[in-house]
Order: sequence, then C-alpha cells, then structure tokens
Amino acid sequence: MRKSSPEAPPATAVAPRRPGVLRELRAWPTVLLVAFCLFVGVPVTVALTPEQDVVALGQHLSVGARTPTLSLSGPAQLVQIGNTELDMPRLRIHGPLRPRLTMGPVQRNAAAAQVFDPLTSAQAQAQAIDNIARGFLRWYLSGGIGLLVFALAAAAGAGCLRMLAVLRARSRAGADGPHTVAEIWNHLSGAIARMTVIAVAASALAWVAAGGFAYTGTVQGLQQVGSLTDLVGSSSLSPEPAGPAVTGFTGAVIGDSRAVRVGGPPVPDPSPADAACGRSTDSLAAELGNLLAVPVLSLACPSATTSAGLLGPQERGGLLLPPQVGVLKQMQGLRFVAVAIGPNDLGWSDLVTYCYAVENCADNLSQGEFDYRLAAFDRDYGALLAELAALPGQPQVVVMTSYDALPANADLSCADLRGPAGAAGLTTAEVDLLDARNDQLNAILLAGAQKYGFGIARPHLAPLCAPEAAAAPTGPDLQGLNDPFPFHPTGTGSLRIAAAVARLIAPGPDGN
Repeated sequence: MRKSSPEAPPATAVAPRRPGVLRELRAWPTVLLVAFCLFVGVPVTVALTPEQDVVALGQHLSVGARTPTLSLSGPAQLVQIGNTELDMPRLRIHGPLRPRLTMGPVQRNAAAAQVFDPLTSAQAQAQAIDNIARGFLRWYLSGGIGLLVFALAAAAGAGCLRMLAVLRARSRAGADGPHTVAEIWNHLSGAIARMTVIAVAASALAWVAAGGFAYTGTVQGLQQVGSLTDLVGSSSLSPEPAGPAVTGFTGAVIGDSRAVRVGGPPVPDPSPADAACGRSTDSLAAELGNLLAVPVLSLACPSATTSAGLLGPQERGGLLLPPQVGVLKQMQGLRFVAVAIGPNDLGWSDLVTYCYAVENCADNLSQGEFDYRLAAFDRDYGALLAELAALPGQPQVVVMTSYDALPANADLSCADLRGPAGAAGLTTAEVDLLDARNDQLNAILLAGAQKYGFGIARPHLAPLCAPEAAAAPTGPDLQGLNDPFPFHPTGTGSLRIAAAVARLIAPGPDGN
C-alpha cells in the first residue's frame, strides 16, 4: 500500500501588516527623537539663529525671537540697548516663536522725522512695519534651515544609538540573526530612514505652524504700535576748567533755551557764543541781574543737555562751545549759579510732537523710551550736582523746576491744543500724560537739589490755553504754536522765572 502523504496543515489567515511609516510612528526611538527635536531643537535654534538687521523709521533694529517658555502664548519683547527688556502685550504670539526687537541708540534723522509729519506718517509707519516683518521672515527662514539641520543631526545620532542597542542586545542574548554593524545596518536602514523622515517632517511642520502664528501676530500687533522716538544716551563727565579766568560777575546761569529766552531781543555786540546760542537781553541771566543789581553771566544755550552742554562740549551754529560747568570753574568771585536743565535730556519736544501727531500717545513703547531717558537723566543729573557742589568757593546753587506748558482742564478747541493742520491734536488724556511726565522730571530735580541742600525755584507760568493766560495784562507767559519758539517763555515769562530764582538768592556782603 502506498503510504498516504500527511495532510498539509490548514492555512491560517495572516493579518495585514501596517505600512512601515505608520508602524514607525509608534516606535519609542522615533517618539523620543521627535520630542527631542521639538523640545530641545526649537529652543536651541532660537538661541543660535543670529538676529537680522533692519532699518525702520531711520533706526537700526535687530529682529529675532525671545527664548521660548513653557506657556502656550506670550508677548513679543523690545530690548532697549543699555536699559532693559520690555514686554509688548499688544504683540501676543501663540506658540514658541515670540519676536524680539533690539533697538538703540536711536538716531535723529530725516527718516525718523517723517513719522511726526501728518503727510508722511501713515506711509512711514507702513514701511516700518513691512521692513520689520521682512526682517523677521528672514530670521524665520534661517532658523528653519537650522532646525532641519538639527533634526538631521539628531536623527543620525539616534540611528547610531539604535544600531548599538540592537547589536548589544543580540550579542548578550546570543540570538540568531545579524551581529555585525553592516548586517545590523542592512536590517535597520529602512527603520532609521523612516525615523529620520518623521523627525524632519515633524520639525518642519512645527516650525511652519509656529512661524505662521508669529508672523501673523507680529504684523497685526505692529499695526497698533506707534513710532520710535529718540533715545538719549548718557555718560558721566567731569569737565576740566575751560578757557581763561573769568572775572566781574557775581552770578551765572547755566542751562537750555528756557534760560536763553529764545526769540527775545539779541544782546548788543554779541560774542560768538552769544550769537550761536541766540542769547537775548531779557534772558534769565539778564533779568536776574536787573532784579539783584549784580552782573550775571549767561552760559545757557538752546538744545543743551546735561551731558552735551553742561558737563560736555556742545556744537552750536558751527561753533564748539566748552562745557558750561568748565567755564564755571574758571569764574572768580562767583556767588550763585542758577540751573535750568531737564527737558532736552528727555527729548521733550519730540514727545510733545508725537502726542500731537497720534490719537493716543500713551503706548508702552513711548513710555519705555521715556523711562529710559528719565533714568539716563537721573544719572547725568547726579553727576552735575556733584560737580556744582565742588565748584571753587562753593557758590549758592538754585535749581529751576520745569513748568507745565498746558493746563489740566483746557478747552480742546484752543488752537494750541489742536496743533498744526492735519495733526490729531491733544486730548485731555494726553495733556494729563504730559503733565504727569513733567511731574516725574520735577521729582528728580527736587530730590537731587534737596540731597545737596541746593535752592529750588518753582516758577509759575500761566499755561497755554488757560483762562489766566488770555486775561494777563502783560501778555502770555509762554509762546504758542504760532510763535517762533512754542512752549518757551516770553519776555514776561522770563521775568517771572527770574523772580522765582531771585527770591532765593542770599544777599552778599554789600546787601545785594
């Protein structure tokens, strides 16, 4: 009999295998690699990608991204060189890419002035937004390339570790199968390739999504941000005595255009410095001399700041003027010094012009700039007070506070509040803001003067648009917008300032 052949075992159904990529998505090496690329690669990329330089409103800025945090969203950041980091809540960004703008020192130039001109302001702001957005886009593309390189490098490292792990496991277990590196590579090359593709794709998708959120949030947020205004740098200077010895004067006035009385009658036979600074016959020095019947030398000059004018030289009208304190050190028999300083250090005219140009100037950017300039003035003012306290003969020093040019409850129909044609004009809130900032300046002036025991003159001048200004029989105390030098004292205002200073001057041995 023929032996019957054994029956073949019944065939069993084989479940279809999942595609390699889908299976690789669940592999723990791939999961760890993707997490490493996202949670380590993105922060490293942000840190290592260099910021992009752009020009906006005539200012040199650098555009990049701040270090990611664990929060789902956060504000963009403004870094003011030499000052601090300022969050910008209006630029709220979802995702890890939160733009950072680095700025400063800000320059005064024609491009910056365009934002204050109603005819060019909108175009200048739009161009600035476009330049900043393009700069961030360049940074973002550079960072994307960097993240892809990081993902590829991480995948290469993960592939090597995966091969070593398999080789070690098989060697220890004595299992059948590939044991050499070449054999294991042939066995795992497909999985490593799929792992690499998944890691690169996940990194690219995450970067694209984060970039889209960042770009959208940046553009939308910048449309709500005002202009950049000047940042004032500072340095502590100790001027040397300047020029020959000066005799024949009992007092001196140092400071800015408020003490010069710009727009007044020019002094007869002016010196080059008198002509360059436009010193007048009704300046603070001249009026003090008349009230006290003593000769008073005027060293004040328009645009003077603490660092460039009082403690350092100042260029004016093609003439390089020596530091005003340096000249004080050469004065013989000096009995008193009046000081008018502060608004130029804060770029006050630019702050006021900005408020006239926009509907609301109470934004975080301009507030940050004001705080920066105020801090810079505080430092320079401290150096100035130390120099004045050490003057030869220790003359009496009187510091003048800054007056409010506009009243708190002014009639908004007043021409000096409406501003020039095409301007937004000042609102009550903006007037209050300017008054509050002036109070901050005066607080520093007062605190410093009190620390050194100096006199403090608080001149009261009738503000523009105030009822008492229009009713004054001697005319207004301040020049209006239609005058050559708005917000500066008139002859009457200069006399009021001189009276406030004169009442603090102690009489000399002769009773004057």
